Amino acid sequence: MLSLGLTGGIAAGKSLLSTRFRELGAVVIDADQLAREVVAPGTQGLAAVVAHFGPEMLLPDGSLNRPSLGSRVFADKAELAALNAITHPLVRAAAAALKADASPDAIVVQDIPLLVESGQGPNFHLVVVAQAPQELRLERLIRDRGMSREDALARIAAQATDEQRAAVADVVIVNDGTRDEAIAALDVLWHERLVPFATNVAAGRAHAEHADVDQSAHAPASDDAGEARLVARLQHAVGESAAVLALHPEGYGPAFRVEPTAGNSAETLLHAMAKAGFFPVADAIEGHQVLASADPGQPLLISYES
Repeated sequence: MLSLGLTGGIAAGKSLLSTRFRELGAVVIDADQLAREVVAPGTQGLAAVVAHFGPEMLLPDGSLNRPSLGSRVFADKAELAALNAITHPLVRAAAAALKADASPDAIVVQDIPLLVESGQGPNFHLVVVAQAPQELRLERLIRDRGMSREDALARIAAQATDEQRAAVADVVIVNDGTRDEAIAALDVLWHERLVPFATNVAAGRAHAEHADVDQSAHAPASDDAGEARLVARLQHAVGESAAVLALHPEGYGPAFRVEPTAGNSAETLLHAMAKAGFFPVADAIEGHQVLASADPGQPLLISYES
């Protein structure tokens, strides 16, 4: 299964991309929908929200007063953190259950507005970010959602910055034009990169040739944090069983070495790396065995001790 994280600032176009992913055949797990379900009447989540924020957060029918809660938490970062501490674990558990039900060859897209804020970037094979200029987002919030400029600015300020989202993004789709333009960019990504990536993962193989993908159509707008992002993803995959070190071998693109910690074998690493989308190839770096990515858009090499 190929696992993607989808995020973006409010009014940047994430919902547009999520809808298109679903139309293309992805299994879409919507964190916002799950967030509503985990605080539905009668749930432990709603009881915890009321215990912290007070009974005034309930409507007469016993459901959550979302506008009132939203006004409170988006004006106070401490209160927002308290709400997230209640709901995030519940949403993650619900998402994990849905993901477990997906078929092994599925492309699963987890639509997570606060992916960056909750530190979930390394959990996915790739992270896709919808991006739009702040003034355009403000215009959309005021025009389409009836917000005041003050409320719209508060909502934007309560989320990660564009720079923070760019740091975890493998793919940035800029939604500053027409809907059709954003959808066309996503379609290129889907057909040229994601479908072959998923096929390779399901077959348990690295991608044979990385030069055949037009990466300019869906590469991050800025990739200064690329090495750190990849190290974080690889370290998440191997956990405490190994250390990940960046390499800069002559003649290669991005490369890393995975060194087992005491008591862990190469077989343990191979299993962990396969789940993350990296598989053995015949090449070698400085006498070490090599893994390569199943991702057509990332000619990434990893050496390990056999």
